Amino acid sequence: MPHHAKARPFTLDELRAYLAEVFPQVWARGDYAIEAVGPMSATVRLVYHPDHLRPGGTISGPAMFTLSDLALYVAILHEIGRVKLAVTTSLTINFLRKPEPRDLIARVRLMKLGKRLAVGEVALTSEGSDEMVAHATGTYSIPAKGDAEG
Repeated sequence: MPHHAKARPFTLDELRAYLAEVFPQVWARGDYAIEAVGPMSATVRLVYHPDHLRPGGTISGPAMFTLSDLALYVAILHEIGRVKLAVTTSLTINFLRKPEPRDLIARVRLMKLGKRLAVGEVALTSEGSDEMVAHATGTYSIPAKGDAEG
């Protein structure tokens, strides 16, 4: 079977349910929504809330950082399945312009998915705009098979 046709461990609904089970504190308030997953990719939304603003009326850096990290996690789990202890080892973000006080969209592309490391990039845009407000790259450590499945 060609690599691009590989069956994924989760459907979109199964992935949403799994993440709500293992990481409920992130999903409880409804700040995040997984909009799409695909081969080596994901789209995750930060639903606008005034709590995400910083002085000056723009979405805060920590909110953008969190969205980037979470979106990478979603894309990786979509590929590798039930691995609770995949963890961020590095995440770098470049803030490019001030995001408007509205939903933010994170589009992830995984660039490498190995047995122990995953590397990806995230493009953040404000809803309704194609201009990036931030660009992030991140690396996740993936535990050995059997060490952290669940």
